[in-house]
Amino acid sequence: MKTSTLKLLPTGLRALYLLAMLLPIVCNVTAATPEDTTTRSVRNLKLKVSANGRYFVDQNGKPFFYLGDTCWLLFQRPNREELDEYLKDRATKGFTVIQAYVLRGLGQKHPDGNSSLLDATPLIDRDPTRPNEEYFKNVDYVVNRANELGLVMGLVTAKSWHVADHPEKVFDEKNAYTFGKFLGARYKNNAVIWFPGGDSPPGKYEAVWVAMAKGLKDGSGGSHLVCYHGQGSTSSSMWFHKADWLDFNSIQSGHHFGSDSYAFVSKDYALTPVKPTVDMEPAYENHPTGANKPHIDAHKVRTQAYSAMLAGAAGHGYGSLDLFWFYKDADGPFPKNGFQHWRKAMGYEGSRQVGLMRRLFEQRPWHKMVPDQSVIASERGEGTHRIIAARAEDGSFVIAYTPVGQPASIQMDKVKGARVNAQWYDPRNGTWKVIGEYPGQGIQEFVAPSHGEQDDWVLVLDAKA
Repeated sequence: MKTSTLKLLPTGLRALYLLAMLLPIVCNVTAATPEDTTTRSVRNLKLKVSANGRYFVDQNGKPFFYLGDTCWLLFQRPNREELDEYLKDRATKGFTVIQAYVLRGLGQKHPDGNSSLLDATPLIDRDPTRPNEEYFKNVDYVVNRANELGLVMGLVTAKSWHVADHPEKVFDEKNAYTFGKFLGARYKNNAVIWFPGGDSPPGKYEAVWVAMAKGLKDGSGGSHLVCYHGQGSTSSSMWFHKADWLDFNSIQSGHHFGSDSYAFVSKDYALTPVKPTVDMEPAYENHPTGANKPHIDAHKVRTQAYSAMLAGAAGHGYGSLDLFWFYKDADGPFPKNGFQHWRKAMGYEGSRQVGLMRRLFEQRPWHKMVPDQSVIASERGEGTHRIIAARAEDGSFVIAYTPVGQPASIQMDKVKGARVNAQWYDPRNGTWKVIGEYPGQGIQEFVAPSHGEQDDWVLVLDAKA
C-alpha cells in the first residue's frame, strides 16, 4: 500500500495496518516452507555433543539439527554439474547432512552390481596405506562443495566387504587405523561426521572397526564426531554405547513398513551414559517391501521422522534406493525394477516433507523437548500407528503426532499456561489450521481435520503469553 493510500485510512485503521506490517518483522516469523534457499558455508563448523548429551551443537553452542540425505555413491556416480544440482536441491529442501561412502568397491564394478563412473580407483594396489590421490582429489572437491552449500558430510568410511571375509577384503587392525588417521587428518578442517561400520555388525572384526574409529579420532585431533553404522534393525548402542570413541548412536531401523524409529530411539534415549541418537537409515522412499507388495511411500517416511523426533532423537535420516544407486539415463529404461531416474527420485514427496518437519521443530526450541507419553490421555494405539507426544522442559509447548488422524485427548496442564493456543500442522504441505484457545487444565480432545491411512497430523499446543 502506498503512503498516499495509507493516509486515506482513519487513524484507528492506520495504526492497525502498521502494526500488522511490523509484527512479522519484530517477531521474526518465517513460513514453514522448503523454498528458503539461503545457505551459509559450514566448512569451519565444529560439531560436538550438547552439555546434556541429547543433541549436537556447533562451536558456539548453537543447536544443530541433523537432517541427513543418503547418496552412498556420491563420490563415484555424479559428474560436477550433477553434483551441484543434487547438493543445491538438498540444501534448498532443508537437509543439513549428506551421507555417503568413502570406500565402497575397489574397482569399477561393485559386488552389489553398482559401478563407479570415476576412472580412479580409491586404493593403489588394494593397499589402504596407499590411498589414490586422484580419487581423493575428487572426494576433496565433493566435501568442499557440500560444505560451501551448508551441508555437513556424514561419511561411512568403508563398506563391510572391505573388512569381512570377502574377495574385496583389504583391512586388518593395523592398516584400518592408518586409513582412519589419514581420513581424519585430510578432512580435519572440513565439516565431517564419521561412521565406521559399513552396514554390518562388528562381530569378529570388532578390533578392525575400533582401530579405524580411533584412527579417525587421532587424525582429526578429536575435532570430529565418530559413530558406528550397523546393519538393518540395529543401533550402534547394541555394541559400543559405552565406548569412549562413540560420540552418539546411529540407528538403521530397516527398510519395511514395520520399521519403527520410535522404538529404537526410545531405547537409546533411556541408556546411560546419555548420548544423542539418530535413525540415519529408516525406510527408504520407494524401497521395495516384497514381491507384489507396495514400495515405501511418503507417509511412511513422515511417520518415522516425526516419531523419532518426538521420542528424543537429535535429528533424522532420509533416503531412496534410486538416489543411493544414482540411476542415470544409461541405466534405464525406467522404471528399472520399480526404480526411477535420480532426478525424478530427487523430487520424491518425502524428501520435501522431512524438510518441512525440520522447519516445524525449529520454530520452537526443539532441543528442549522431552518425550512424555503421559501427555496423551486417550488410547495411543499400537506399533507404528501409535500417537506420540513430547513437551518442552519449561512447559511452553506440546507437540503430538497422530499418524492416521486419530483423535488425541491431551492433559492440558502439561502446557504451563492459564490459556493454550492450539493448531494443527499439515506435514504434507507445511500449512496450519487454527483450532482455538483452551484452558491450561483438564483433558481436551482434539479431532484431526481428516482421518485415514495416509492422513497424519501434528498437533501443536503453545502456552499463551
